Formats: sequence, C-alpha cells, structure tokens
Amino acid sequence: MNSTTLPESAKSAQNTKRLLNKAVHNSSIFSRKGIQDRLFTAWFDRLVYPQIWEDPEVDIQALQLNQDSRIFTISSGGCNVLNYLTEQPQSVTVVDLNEAHIALLNLKLAALHHLPDAQSFYQFFGQADQKQNLQLYKTYLEPHLDATTRAYWNKRQGWLRRSRISLFTRNFYRFGLLGQFIGLIHWVSKRLGYDISQVMQAQTLEEQQKLFDRHVAPVFDTRLLKWLCNRPVVLYSLGIPPSQFNEMAEDSKELQQGMHQLLKERARRLACDYPLDENYFAWQAFARKYDHQGRKAVPRYLQEKHFNNLQHSWQKVDVHHQSMTARLAQMPNQSLTSYLFLDAQDWMDEKQLNELWEEVDRTAQEGARVVFRTAGRISPLEGKLNEDLLANWRTDSVANAEWTRQDRSAIYGAVFVYQKNIGSPA
Repeated sequence: MNSTTLPESAKSAQNTKRLLNKAVHNSSIFSRKGIQDRLFTAWFDRLVYPQIWEDPEVDIQALQLNQDSRIFTISSGGCNVLNYLTEQPQSVTVVDLNEAHIALLNLKLAALHHLPDAQSFYQFFGQADQKQNLQLYKTYLEPHLDATTRAYWNKRQGWLRRSRISLFTRNFYRFGLLGQFIGLIHWVSKRLGYDISQVMQAQTLEEQQKLFDRHVAPVFDTRLLKWLCNRPVVLYSLGIPPSQFNEMAEDSKELQQGMHQLLKERARRLACDYPLDENYFAWQAFARKYDHQGRKAVPRYLQEKHFNNLQHSWQKVDVHHQSMTARLAQMPNQSLTSYLFLDAQDWMDEKQLNELWEEVDRTAQEGARVVFRTAGRISPLEGKLNEDLLANWRTDSVANAEWTRQDRSAIYGAVFVYQKNIGSPA
C-alpha cells in the first residue's frame, strides 16, 4: 500500500513521524544522543500535552497582543491558541509536528462553532469527564470535522477498544503523556508515604509553602526520585528531549545542585509563588483538574465571558501539520507581528535555528516580538544565531527575568522576549 492509498489517519501519522524525525534527529544514530533522540521521537509520537504549560497571560502581555496582531504559534494542546484569540487578533497561524495536537485544536475550533452554549463548551473541555460529552460529540462535532480529525478521534485503542473521543468522558487531562506522568508522580508519592495533593488544602501563600515542605519537597529527596531525575528517558513524558535534558543538567551543575534539586525548586515555584485560586497550572499538577466551582483557576478560553467573542473569531485560526520553518517559508514578507515558539528552539541545532530565524526575520514587521521559553537559563540564540541576523533583534535581560518570574507554570528555566529593531532590513 503506497501513501496515496493510505487512509487519512495513517497519512497524518506518517507525516508526524517524518516531521518529528527531521526536527529531532540531528545526531548520528551511533552516538548516545542519537539513540536517545530516536527513543524520544518514538515516545513523543502520540498525544503529549492535554493542556499547554506556557502561561498565556505572560505571552499576551509580553507580545502586547491586540486587534492588529498577526500571530504565529505552535499548537501544542491548542488552549494557547484560543487564549490568544480572546484578544481578537487579525489572524493566528498555527503549526505543530504532532497529529494529536492538531486534532485537539481542530476539535476545539469545531466546538466553538457548533456547540450550543458556553456551559456545554466548559463541560466538554473544562470538566472533560462527563458521560454526556460523547453525545455532544456525536450530535454537534463529529458531522463537522474534517476527515483526518474525525478519523483521529474515532480511532479505537487499548485492550478495551475505546475511541479516543471517550477520553473526554474520563477526565481528558489525566491522559496524554504529561497527564499520565503527573498521575504516576502522585502514585509514586503515595507509595513513598506522601500525598502531594495536600498542597491544594492551603488557603494562603504561607500555608502553600508549609504544605509543600511537608508533602512535596521530601519526595524529591528520596533515593528513588534522585535516581529518576537523572534519567533522560523518564522526562520524555514531560516532552523534554535529550537536548533539553542536557541544558537542564548544565544548569544544575552551574547552580551546584543535583537535578532533583533543580526540579524541586521549579515545583516549589509552581506550588508556592502564586495564589492557588488563580493558578490553574497548580490545579492540574496537584488536584489533576480545574477549579470547577469558582472557575477562576481556569484558562481564559474556558471563562464564560470570552465565549461569545471566541465563537465569532474561530475562523481567524489557520492550522497546519507542518514545521515552523516550512510554514514561515510560505508566508509573505513582513506579514507577522507576534511569534510564540514555546520551547521548540531547545530541540534545534545551529543549522535548524538559523534556517528558522532567516524566515522569522523576513516575515516579521518592524517592532515584531518573539516569545519563547527554554529548559535552561541561557537563550539558544546567543552563540548559535548568525550575528547578522541577531543584530536585527534586541532583548532586555531585566524584562526577561520578570517575565520568567511571572510565569505561573514555573516549569521552564527562562522566558525570553526578542523585538525586531525599527529600521532593520526585511
């Protein structure tokens, strides 16, 4: 059977493998990193992020998004796209290497257009655990999905042969590699005699710190967690490829602390530095759900006040199962104002990074802004990007440190904002 006779779902899966291999396999298969890269792509070839872990409030402020913005972003869990859409930009161009993330975003866009009201939308994507969601899918969504997206969600898997769409009747956020990894951490912690969910009992920042010290910090200091934290393959479920793991390892050496201590500090920031009643990242990490009662600790796109605007804006989103560089190469000069690269540049070698930024520089308007995150604390542009390209852009280390501090997910080493200089050549 050749590629032209494959069903749409199989073609999409093939494209995911091809794109991931091209993005990650930049070392010899005979090297240690080359073997690790190939293990990572095999592991990453499925739903990874049921929810994105970059704080959209930081992105929106750092990029100064507004009705004139023309945005380019990676999809990941797709919630970031809808969060940016609440600012009513002119357009949002979206790419992702992973068919599962593309299918999730397409499902959310169809839901905005076809679900009857804000409550059904929240029930489907906020609670994501109601039996009625399957009927909502059959009635309102399935008939309007493209063939590839429909095939993805209708595919049956596992020994019970349940359809993928049934994940939305069983708490979708407990699935995907990241959701399952968080569940594993909860299970391991209980086996070790701790309950990390106790953090959610806190009523103040002071109580958050005390409960973290009592129930979470000791887990990282156990012999088992110390061992696990130093195994790159363990962190694949967090979407951390070998190149990112190496950056984190370098950080831990510079800070003269073990990898378990670096990860413990990031967990501490997540649990302790922001009020729980507004930090939905902490809710997902420690309670494994959103705040369904108060509905304050939920992403923007799930807040009822934004639903009507999102219903009228979903068609501004243009989705592509493609790499960032390939999509940008097909876009006009000076056509974009805002770029969100998540942590994707951590995956790139020098050649890939320069190819990407040649297209960024060409497609960016004067004053355009780029936001990205890194596993470590050093910008990948420094020392890798061609000096002529880098000269067209400026960044502010003090502002970057503040954006990093404000990011409520707290799992990254740094947030960076670069802005194109006025008068730089197109």
